[in-house]
Amino acid sequence: MNPLPLDAEWLEADGEGGFASGTVAGYRTRRYHALLLTPMTPPTGRVVLVNGFEAWAETPSGSTPLSTQHYGPDVIHPRGLDHLIAFAYEPWPRWTFGLPDGSEVTHECIVDRVDGSVALTWRRTGGAGRATLNVRPLLSGRDYHALMRENAAFDFSARAAGGNVTWRPYANLPAIAAFSNASYAHAPTWYRNFLYREEATRGLDCTEDLAAPGTFSFELAAGDAVLTLRAGDGVGADAVALTTRIRTLEAARRAPLPPLARSAEAYVVRRDRGHTIIAGFPWFSDWGRDTFIAMRGLTLARPDFATAASILTAWAATVSEGMLPNRFPDHGETPEFNAVDASLWYVVAVHEFIAAAAPAMEVRECLQHATVAILDGYAKGTRYGIRMDGDGLLACGVPGVQLTWMDAKVGERVITPRIGKPVEVQALWVNALRMAGGRYAAMADRAQAAFRARFWNAAAGCLYDVVDVDHVAGRMDASVRPNQIFAVGGLPFPIVDDATARAIVAIVERDLLTPMGLRSLAPSDPAYCPRYEGGVAQRDGAYHQGTVWPWLIGGFIDAWLRVHGDSGDQRAEARRRFLAPLEAHLQAAGLGHVSEIADGDPPHTPRGCPFQAWSLGELIRMRARTVAPGAPSGTEPPRLDTSSR
Repeated sequence: MNPLPLDAEWLEADGEGGFASGTVAGYRTRRYHALLLTPMTPPTGRVVLVNGFEAWAETPSGSTPLSTQHYGPDVIHPRGLDHLIAFAYEPWPRWTFGLPDGSEVTHECIVDRVDGSVALTWRRTGGAGRATLNVRPLLSGRDYHALMRENAAFDFSARAAGGNVTWRPYANLPAIAAFSNASYAHAPTWYRNFLYREEATRGLDCTEDLAAPGTFSFELAAGDAVLTLRAGDGVGADAVALTTRIRTLEAARRAPLPPLARSAEAYVVRRDRGHTIIAGFPWFSDWGRDTFIAMRGLTLARPDFATAASILTAWAATVSEGMLPNRFPDHGETPEFNAVDASLWYVVAVHEFIAAAAPAMEVRECLQHATVAILDGYAKGTRYGIRMDGDGLLACGVPGVQLTWMDAKVGERVITPRIGKPVEVQALWVNALRMAGGRYAAMADRAQAAFRARFWNAAAGCLYDVVDVDHVAGRMDASVRPNQIFAVGGLPFPIVDDATARAIVAIVERDLLTPMGLRSLAPSDPAYCPRYEGGVAQRDGAYHQGTVWPWLIGGFIDAWLRVHGDSGDQRAEARRRFLAPLEAHLQAAGLGHVSEIADGDPPHTPRGCPFQAWSLGELIRMRARTVAPGAPSGTEPPRLDTSSR
């Protein structure tokens, strides 16, 4: 039987924000598992059009299910998984089923990054005689965060031409076009009470009804069965030619790419005339902070400088009062600017891009202009109390708004408000000033001196997480959190001395390091939550209170190498001790990807999004980092040229 977990998830992204996704077993465990999930306002406004299908093969030996469904309260039917003999997710998802006559049927799913079409194929190998494949698509037509119930408004009407069919269940959503080399029989019906187990685990509504308008029947003895789905009207395409084009183009595109590079491309999507990064599949859109952290691995470390330039120049146009948006909402509302660190991570990404890519002057000037706008905006003061304080450090925060990456909020209660001067924000601020150079150099020196004087917690032997808490001078937050690691690693310039750096790394390794990344809070803290589970409020309350975050492994490994020596032997040890467990995880949850989070306590069960951009990005960046050294501590990478601005 297949060595991969049956609940492990595969992903095929379309480059516009849409995607197809599901499980090895074939049953859907999430509301987001679908075959045709498309963005109406790319890369947002995503809607589910085709959720899945029922499929079965008929031979003289009998009928064999080739699909698996999970119904409430806990019924698996039919059981195509009992006939599953192999599954592979490279270069695209492929299932092989055994039939009673000894023949096999191989099913493939390929998403086209040109127009988002989804090509489904079935091929019979071995055996002889009649073999009829029946495929019954299961449709919804809903926001991808929602669920559907049987309703009279659903329009089953079909427009057919041979094996090509178009449905438009709701007038306000795109039509669904299906191109096939089958015969189509229209027979509308409802399938009721599908159970999505992961939704139940997350304390959310978890059952759905789906509409089945009709059945496609193929004769496998005559050749491959093809069924290509697309958002939009029209029945005129040649199904076999269309599917052949998709397979040929996607095979050529994917073949030169190593597996992790193929995974990395899933997150890069088009936005307007540029590019951005989806923070995670299946439910996140593009977030500023996540984009600039993730792109260091997803683009710069690969390297893919053209995409990096497109991302950075596209976001440069969104600077407002020194800030970059933290998030573009799904339905085109006003962008949200509630992030103090997103703009600073942008400056880091710009610095590393310019140093690595030596871009054209037009691109360089665009990015430098955005950098200056950010630094001057922060120094002057901007939204949410973000400002350079009298000591040169960056103060931020107002009640009720979460500004750092620890941004969970339950109702009106911010779980980790971190108002004042958060430690990683100061590391980012000093680095941004240092990278800009010129008139910002003296500001960097002043802020770094204040940091060294104010953040050391002698009693704990590490750094405070926040100083001047709630803007009260001298009030400290001594929580042991991973944010302090960025004073040592993860950024171009460490901002503490060697002895302090060694102490920080030792504390983080002792209290926070796990095989899946760093805990967000030490287990000794009374607020520590060992598991990320329960309903929405319970999970959000645990999100940054002990939950493990894989993306933090990048900063930790960089810091560990800085204090233990950046030799070939030390890089090999870092890769063996800290990266190998994450590389094993690539086969456990989101196949070929790294999860968003994991439980703080063993066995560190993966949670959250199974496909997370910054988690994968930092794994890629650290794989490159542990093969070839980065700039050693004390060596200054090239700076931005902002002296004349």
